[in-house]
Amino acid sequence: MREHRALGADARRAALLDLYAAGAAAVDGRRAVARALADSAGDEPVSLLALGKAAGAMALGALDVLGARVRRGLLVTRAGHVDAELRAWGQISCLEGDHPVPGAGSLAAGAAVLAFVAATRPGEHVLVLVSGGASSLVESLPVGVTPPDLARLNEWGLASGRPITELNALRRRVSRLKGGRLAALLAGARAEALLISDVPGDDPAVIGSGLVAAPAPAPLPSGLPDWLDALVAAGHGLGEGATLPARVVATLEDACEAIARAADTMGLAARRLEPRAAGDAEQAASRYAHELALGTEDVLLWGGETTVRLPPEPGRGGRSQHFALAAARLLAGHDDLVMLAAGTDGSDGNSDDAGAIVDGGTLARGRAAGLDADEALATADAGRFLEASGDLLHTGPTGTNVGDLVIGLRRQPAPPDEADGGEAMEA
Repeated sequence: MREHRALGADARRAALLDLYAAGAAAVDGRRAVARALADSAGDEPVSLLALGKAAGAMALGALDVLGARVRRGLLVTRAGHVDAELRAWGQISCLEGDHPVPGAGSLAAGAAVLAFVAATRPGEHVLVLVSGGASSLVESLPVGVTPPDLARLNEWGLASGRPITELNALRRRVSRLKGGRLAALLAGARAEALLISDVPGDDPAVIGSGLVAAPAPAPLPSGLPDWLDALVAAGHGLGEGATLPARVVATLEDACEAIARAADTMGLAARRLEPRAAGDAEQAASRYAHELALGTEDVLLWGGETTVRLPPEPGRGGRSQHFALAAARLLAGHDDLVMLAAGTDGSDGNSDDAGAIVDGGTLARGRAAGLDADEALATADAGRFLEASGDLLHTGPTGTNVGDLVIGLRRQPAPPDEADGGEAMEA
């Protein structure tokens, strides 16, 4: 029988951070790409195109294996996600797109991608690396669709609370690159793709809105406003997409399995909640908090991506912080429960925080600072509340992006004279 030893505040949070780190390490972009290319023998020149939040780490993995074989490269990622090590590779051009709403940087990145493709010779070996976030970070618009149209589509989609798969289905209908059109542009080259998945089913036609794979025909999502129907119609003249040979090299499943193994190594019994987290963040948090409170396992693990319906002027935070604060309302007074909710990429919504670690005292600490949790959730301002309660989690870029993780720990807090302090820890 496992020993249920009490842990102080720092030790409980450190345990959660160790589990989160184990999951992120298992899907690290650099390691995943290097593993996938381990058998790439020869001296043939390679051109490299890396797109997404994990593009920097993935590019480094390719360079670790291919080295000087990479003759030219283009990388597009989120601001702050370019590893300094990449700057030493003069043949790699690094650009920063906009996220979560595409803007001028995303369009400039799209123009650079088109120029990269135009410079590609017939038969040239091109390695395309794609991770989540690419849908927003890189874009090229068809005639009749303007940058304000693109911003309006994305702002509407993010505020609507609809699943990200529906938003991506709309994005690819007004894009010269998505829906397999980047793959079609590379038809004359010998191109292949490696992908890190942040979507249910790990379908290459969905990752990055299908930059390297054409989706199966499907109807538009229902209930669209008239202006959006008209906007999507403006993209009807786009060519058909194509599909590159593609391998998914890291998934949410990989991260969750690694966390379960790490928990076992730590002497903790873990259970994974099914099915994958989705839908409204507050409803999902309510389900998770009840499962955690009523369960008997040491660790309750969940993964996926929920949605938040945003008000006209949202505050600070993202879906993981929203989930964490919503759960904290139900964990209040449960001294034995502590929970981490964070994006595996190290960022969450419009903030640079990965998420939060909350416990039975989170609400009380926030109230003591003069804030109200219900109001923070109604105004999508969970980040401000969690900063006041001392529960925000800041990791910096992690080099991967397989979605969000929720990890709950059941451990009684140690008595005051045995506690290891109450300061929240950062990764």
